[in-house]
Amino acid sequence: MRCAFAAAWDAWQGVLELDLPEGATVADVLEAARSALRAQGDAARSVAEAAEWQTGVVGVFGEVCGRDRRLQDGDRVELYRALIVDPKAARRARAAAVR
Repeated sequence: MRCAFAAAWDAWQGVLELDLPEGATVADVLEAARSALRAQGDAARSVAEAAEWQTGVVGVFGEVCGRDRRLQDGDRVELYRALIVDPKAARRARAAAVR
């Protein structure tokens, strides 16, 4: 079964295409993606050690799901990171600076 993994960090962003056995779960994709990143350069290797792998929110095609969700061929698993700055707070700060 062919699935994709997508994520964005400062040091690495992109999509990895992965081959997994039938019945694979989101957790299986995360482990396979993490192994693939460890095999790449130093920047990708540092991403593979990020805390989000254990605690981050995950989804399939933008729909949040659990790590035990079974996947279908062609699914894209996404690992989401917490926002550094609340977008509303950033907009308020920009508007206050203009005043």
